Amino acid sequence: MVTNVARHWAARVIEPIARFLDSLGLTPNSVTVLGFLLTAAVALVVGRGQFRLAGVLLIVTLGTDAIDGTLARLTGATTRFGAFLDSTLDRWAEVLIYGALGWFYLNAGQQTAVLLAMAAMAASLMVSYTRARAEGVGLTCKDGLLTRFERLVILIGGLILQQTIAALWIITVLASFTALQRIWDTWRADQVAR
Repeated sequence: MVTNVARHWAARVIEPIARFLDSLGLTPNSVTVLGFLLTAAVALVVGRGQFRLAGVLLIVTLGTDAIDGTLARLTGATTRFGAFLDSTLDRWAEVLIYGALGWFYLNAGQQTAVLLAMAAMAASLMVSYTRARAEGVGLTCKDGLLTRFERLVILIGGLILQQTIAALWIITVLASFTALQRIWDTWRADQVAR
Protein backbone atom coordinates (compact mmCIF):
# COMPACT_ATOMS: atom_id res chain seq x y z
CA MET A 1 0.00 0.00 0.00
CA VAL A 2 1.26 3.46 -0.91
CA THR A 3 0.08 4.72 2.47
CA ASN A 4 2.67 2.67 4.37
CA VAL A 5 5.54 3.86 2.15
CA ALA A 6 4.41 7.49 2.54
CA ARG A 7 4.20 7.11 6.33
CA HIS A 8 7.74 5.74 6.47
CA TRP A 9 9.23 8.62 4.48
CA ALA A 10 7.06 11.31 6.07
CA ALA A 11 8.00 10.25 9.61
CA ARG A 12 11.26 12.21 9.35
CA VAL A 13 9.32 15.40 8.71
CA ILE A 14 6.23 14.71 10.82
CA GLU A 15 7.95 13.72 14.08
CA PRO A 16 9.79 17.04 14.61
CA ILE A 17 6.57 18.94 13.87
CA ALA A 18 4.66 16.73 16.33
CA ARG A 19 7.31 17.36 19.00
CA PHE A 20 7.06 21.10 18.39
CA LEU A 21 3.27 21.03 18.72
CA ASP A 22 3.65 19.04 21.94
CA SER A 23 5.96 21.77 23.28
CA LEU A 24 3.16 24.26 22.58
CA GLY A 25 0.81 22.17 24.69
CA LEU A 26 -1.41 20.96 21.85
CA THR A 27 -3.09 17.58 22.28
CA PRO A 28 -3.59 15.02 19.51
CA ASN A 29 -7.35 15.65 19.58
CA SER A 30 -6.86 19.40 19.20
CA VAL A 31 -4.62 18.78 16.17
CA THR A 32 -7.31 16.48 14.73
CA VAL A 33 -9.96 19.19 15.11
CA LEU A 34 -7.61 21.84 13.70
CA GLY A 35 -6.93 19.66 10.65
CA PHE A 36 -10.66 19.22 10.12
CA LEU A 37 -11.29 22.97 10.37
CA LEU A 38 -8.51 23.62 7.84
CA THR A 39 -10.10 21.12 5.46
CA ALA A 40 -13.48 22.81 5.94
CA ALA A 41 -11.84 26.09 4.92
CA VAL A 42 -10.36 24.39 1.86
CA ALA A 43 -13.87 23.15 0.96
CA LEU A 44 -14.94 26.80 0.73
CA VAL A 45 -12.08 27.41 -1.71
CA VAL A 46 -13.20 24.37 -3.75
CA GLY A 47 -16.80 25.63 -3.79
CA ARG A 48 -15.56 28.92 -5.27
CA GLY A 49 -13.86 27.01 -8.11
CA GLN A 50 -10.30 27.90 -7.09
CA PHE A 51 -9.14 24.35 -7.72
CA ARG A 52 -5.39 24.88 -7.99
CA LEU A 53 -5.25 26.81 -4.72
CA ALA A 54 -7.46 24.18 -3.07
CA GLY A 55 -5.13 21.41 -4.24
CA VAL A 56 -2.10 23.13 -2.74
CA LEU A 57 -3.95 23.79 0.52
CA LEU A 58 -5.06 20.15 0.72
CA ILE A 59 -1.40 19.13 0.76
CA VAL A 60 -1.09 21.08 4.02
CA THR A 61 -4.21 19.48 5.52
CA LEU A 62 -2.97 16.05 4.47
CA GLY A 63 0.13 16.76 6.54
CA THR A 64 -1.90 17.68 9.61
CA ASP A 65 -3.78 14.40 9.24
CA ALA A 66 -0.54 12.51 9.85
CA ILE A 67 0.61 14.71 12.72
CA ASP A 68 -2.17 13.92 15.21
CA GLY A 69 -1.46 10.19 15.24
CA THR A 70 2.28 10.76 15.51
CA LEU A 71 1.75 13.22 18.37
CA ALA A 72 -0.45 10.67 20.16
CA ARG A 73 2.20 7.96 19.83
CA LEU A 74 5.07 10.22 20.90
CA THR A 75 3.27 11.49 23.98
CA GLY A 76 1.64 8.18 24.94
CA ALA A 77 -1.77 9.82 24.52
CA THR A 78 -3.33 7.24 22.20
CA THR A 79 -6.96 6.63 23.13
CA ARG A 80 -9.87 4.82 21.57
CA PHE A 81 -11.80 8.08 21.50
CA GLY A 82 -8.90 9.82 19.73
CA ALA A 83 -8.90 7.13 17.03
CA PHE A 84 -12.69 7.40 16.75
CA LEU A 85 -12.58 11.21 16.52
CA ASP A 86 -9.85 11.11 13.87
CA SER A 87 -11.72 8.59 11.70
CA THR A 88 -15.03 10.40 12.07
CA LEU A 89 -13.65 13.84 11.20
CA ASP A 90 -11.74 12.32 8.26
CA ARG A 91 -15.08 11.14 6.83
CA TRP A 92 -16.69 14.54 7.43
CA ALA A 93 -13.72 16.20 5.72
CA GLU A 94 -14.21 14.02 2.64
CA VAL A 95 -17.93 14.81 2.59
CA LEU A 96 -17.17 18.55 2.72
CA ILE A 97 -14.66 18.41 -0.15
CA TYR A 98 -16.84 16.28 -2.45
CA GLY A 99 -19.90 18.29 -1.44
CA ALA A 100 -18.06 21.50 -2.36
CA LEU A 101 -17.20 20.02 -5.76
CA GLY A 102 -20.83 19.06 -6.24
CA TRP A 103 -21.90 22.59 -5.27
CA PHE A 104 -19.46 24.16 -7.73
CA TYR A 105 -20.60 21.93 -10.59
CA LEU A 106 -24.26 22.47 -9.70
CA ASN A 107 -23.80 26.23 -9.98
CA ALA A 108 -21.90 25.71 -13.23
CA GLY A 109 -24.83 23.74 -14.66
CA GLN A 110 -22.79 20.54 -15.04
CA GLN A 111 -25.23 17.93 -13.81
CA THR A 112 -23.10 14.95 -14.83
CA ALA A 113 -20.17 16.32 -12.83
CA VAL A 114 -22.46 16.79 -9.81
CA LEU A 115 -23.45 13.12 -9.99
CA LEU A 116 -19.81 12.14 -10.40
CA ALA A 117 -18.78 14.11 -7.30
CA MET A 118 -21.56 12.39 -5.33
CA ALA A 119 -20.52 8.98 -6.69
CA ALA A 120 -16.89 9.62 -5.66
CA MET A 121 -18.12 10.63 -2.20
CA ALA A 122 -20.26 7.51 -1.86
CA ALA A 123 -17.50 5.18 -3.06
CA SER A 124 -14.98 6.81 -0.72
CA LEU A 125 -17.29 6.45 2.26
CA MET A 126 -17.94 2.80 1.38
CA VAL A 127 -14.20 2.07 1.53
CA SER A 128 -14.13 3.40 5.08
CA TYR A 129 -17.43 1.79 6.05
CA THR A 130 -16.41 -1.70 4.92
CA ARG A 131 -13.31 -1.50 7.11
CA ALA A 132 -15.23 -0.13 10.10
CA ARG A 133 -17.98 -2.72 9.77
CA ALA A 134 -15.52 -5.60 9.40
CA GLU A 135 -13.70 -4.45 12.52
CA GLY A 136 -17.08 -4.09 14.24
CA VAL A 137 -17.69 -7.81 13.79
CA GLY A 138 -14.18 -8.68 14.95
CA LEU A 139 -12.35 -9.09 11.62
CA THR A 140 -9.33 -7.18 10.32
CA CYS A 141 -9.81 -5.34 7.02
CA LYS A 142 -7.08 -2.80 6.28
CA ASP A 143 -5.98 -3.84 2.80
CA GLY A 144 -7.25 -2.30 -0.37
CA LEU A 145 -6.14 -0.56 -3.51
CA LEU A 146 -7.38 2.95 -2.75
CA THR A 147 -7.21 4.06 0.88
CA ARG A 148 -7.91 7.63 1.98
CA PHE A 149 -4.31 8.69 1.36
CA GLU A 150 -4.36 7.50 -2.26
CA ARG A 151 -7.77 9.10 -2.84
CA LEU A 152 -6.49 12.43 -1.56
CA VAL A 153 -3.35 12.24 -3.70
CA ILE A 154 -5.48 11.63 -6.81
CA LEU A 155 -7.87 14.43 -5.88
CA ILE A 156 -5.04 16.86 -5.13
CA GLY A 157 -3.39 16.02 -8.44
CA GLY A 158 -6.68 16.51 -10.28
CA LEU A 159 -7.29 19.87 -8.62
CA ILE A 160 -3.79 21.22 -9.25
CA LEU A 161 -3.64 19.96 -12.85
CA GLN A 162 -7.20 21.17 -13.56
CA GLN A 163 -8.25 17.58 -14.29
CA THR A 164 -10.84 17.27 -11.54
CA ILE A 165 -13.38 15.32 -13.61
CA ALA A 166 -10.77 12.72 -14.52
CA ALA A 167 -9.71 12.48 -10.87
CA LEU A 168 -13.34 11.96 -9.80
CA TRP A 169 -13.76 9.17 -12.34
CA ILE A 170 -10.60 7.45 -11.10
CA ILE A 171 -11.65 7.77 -7.46
CA THR A 172 -15.19 6.52 -8.16
CA VAL A 173 -14.04 3.44 -10.06
CA LEU A 174 -11.08 2.48 -7.89
CA ALA A 175 -12.76 3.27 -4.56
CA SER A 176 -15.74 1.14 -5.60
CA PHE A 177 -13.34 -1.66 -6.50
CA THR A 178 -11.62 -1.24 -3.13
CA ALA A 179 -14.92 -1.51 -1.25
CA LEU A 180 -15.71 -4.72 -3.15
CA GLN A 181 -12.17 -5.96 -2.48
CA ARG A 182 -12.70 -5.39 1.24
CA ILE A 183 -16.03 -7.22 1.17
CA TRP A 184 -14.27 -10.18 -0.45
CA ASP A 185 -11.35 -10.05 2.01
CA THR A 186 -13.76 -9.91 4.96
CA TRP A 187 -15.71 -12.90 3.63
CA ARG A 188 -12.45 -14.87 3.29
CA ALA A 189 -11.33 -13.86 6.79
CA ASP A 190 -14.69 -15.01 8.16
CA GLN A 191 -14.32 -18.37 6.41
CA VAL A 192 -10.87 -18.86 7.94
CA ALA A 193 -12.11 -17.85 11.40
CA ARG A 194 -14.88 -20.47 11.42
